[in-house]
Amino acid sequence: QVELVESGGGSVQPGGSLTLSCAVSGVSVDTRRRMCMSWFRQVQGKEREPVAGQSVDGPFGGPYYVDSVKGRFTISQNDADNTVLLTMNNVNPEDTAMYFCAAMRDGSRCYTWRWGMEYWGKGTLVNVSS
Repeated sequence: QVELVESGGGSVQPGGSLTLSCAVSGVSVDTRRRMCMSWFRQVQGKEREPVAGQSVDGPFGGPYYVDSVKGRFTISQNDADNTVLLTMNNVNPEDTAMYFCAAMRDGSRCYTWRWGMEYWGKGTLVNVSS
């Protein structure tokens, strides 16, 4: 069973930076590299929305980003500790949300990352305010 645990959330000022981490367990590093890993976010009272997706070894691996975060956010994966990172730069108040890590086993379908995730973490809260 794939387990995902997010960390790294907190308060940050507009224009600042923050890196979220997702610890992946229940699968090996090689398996995780073939999966599609992603980040989503949700503002209270609104629907969950995609942020970024990537499959390191998948044929359609991306990375993929929604327009609102392109050029500011970066998704990456660390084999040393089997984690998925979301580096957030130049944040603004509209980035305030609960951020969720998600995964799909078949990385060859990573182009469906916006709606195909099978496993979810419980989230970490990011608050952007001055």
